[in-house]
Amino acid sequence: MDLVDLARLQFASTSIYHFFFVPVTIGLAFLVALLQTAWFRSHDPRHKRLTKFFGTLLLINVAIGVVTGLVQEFQFGMNWSKYSVFVGDVFGAPLAMEGLAAFFLESTFLGLWVFGWNVLPRGVHLLSVWLVAAGAMLSAAFIMAANSWMQHPVGYATSSSTGRPVLDSIGDLFTNPVFVWGYIHVIIASLITGAMVMLAISAWQLRRGPMPFKTSALLSLAVLVPLSAVQLGVGSYLGVIETTYQPMKIAAAEAQWTTCQPCSFSLFQIGGGNNDETPTKIIAVPHLLSILATGTWDGKVVGLNELQQQSVEQYGPGNYVPNVFIQYWAMRVMAYLGSLVLIFALWGGWIALRRKLPPSRAFLFIATWAVPVPFIMNTAGWFLTENGRQPWIVQGLMKTADGASTSVSATDLIISLVVFFLVYILLAVLDVVLMLRYGRRDLEPIDEDVDHDARSDTQVLTY
Repeated sequence: MDLVDLARLQFASTSIYHFFFVPVTIGLAFLVALLQTAWFRSHDPRHKRLTKFFGTLLLINVAIGVVTGLVQEFQFGMNWSKYSVFVGDVFGAPLAMEGLAAFFLESTFLGLWVFGWNVLPRGVHLLSVWLVAAGAMLSAAFIMAANSWMQHPVGYATSSSTGRPVLDSIGDLFTNPVFVWGYIHVIIASLITGAMVMLAISAWQLRRGPMPFKTSALLSLAVLVPLSAVQLGVGSYLGVIETTYQPMKIAAAEAQWTTCQPCSFSLFQIGGGNNDETPTKIIAVPHLLSILATGTWDGKVVGLNELQQQSVEQYGPGNYVPNVFIQYWAMRVMAYLGSLVLIFALWGGWIALRRKLPPSRAFLFIATWAVPVPFIMNTAGWFLTENGRQPWIVQGLMKTADGASTSVSATDLIISLVVFFLVYILLAVLDVVLMLRYGRRDLEPIDEDVDHDARSDTQVLTY
């Protein structure tokens, strides 16, 4: 394993770990805001107790998630200094907006929400939690805009003096088709993750007997049922977008070495990796790959061999085919689990419509233990996205091998990798212990005397 591989391993491991927390924050913030809105409208103390209960879990997740995200910033300068210099004039704008607008919005109003119970007027307090949810989604938008530029660079000009890309259209950055559909895909995945987490905890509590958790279970299903269906459609269309702008990524995801028209989709196959161009397709569905990749019944999918030849002609000698094994199985893990989540959500919705959710022990048991599924789906999705871009760190502009720092030794990388690994294990244990401890608690009792509004002696503008 060389320096570039070690740097990639370190960034991939920290990014995957950080993204365990991001979708939970986005999803739970939205769901907690919905619970508090229900309390605002109904004055039902059960809604307030549920808001506080899941709000505590949100705070735990945010606290540890922020720490894990900071490490990535250091790696840009430490391990990827050439890349940072190259993309600095483009990345500066979205990353600055993320820090100044989204993160400040999220963190400021999260503080107001935490300390504003029974102090702020209920309407202002409700607004604060919605701004937390908006800040989390806005933060994801700026990060995704930067990432999408790496997948499909737009809105830039090449500086005549430095030879580096310079941003000349912020509008193009946020209308990049890869960003638009990728961002929708990530936000829906985050809401599904938050709903699965809330459903798992609610199911565990319902198996014990507390009926107030029926409300949060129903809310989870109300989000999960439509979004898990919509996500399959959005994911399919994102495949069409990526076929247009990153055909190598999609061809690798199908282990499609030869050009085909129309193309069948293999549900499962043996072989097909970088050293095997003749895989054994166990089950092939005619026309399905054409539909998924091009949106048409008999669309053409250019194979890896032809794309490799085109890349050599355009960029010079080299191997432009990513790791096909990772691409093929990452796509299927994500898609197959996504389909199972939809079936599971429909099952839960059907039980809920029959008003038999609390007594359905089988569904509640599976819901409790299904909580790792969205995290596996999210990780597989990022494997598909980032591995499929290789060997480019910025598609068509800079190869990954050219972006790594040359001043960092293998010893430095190994030591820092081990330190990050140990720290992250510690944080993971801490997070799991805290989430389990607070997730298993009973609902907090509500003092009805201070339940309804802010204290009369507190000036709102104080905050």
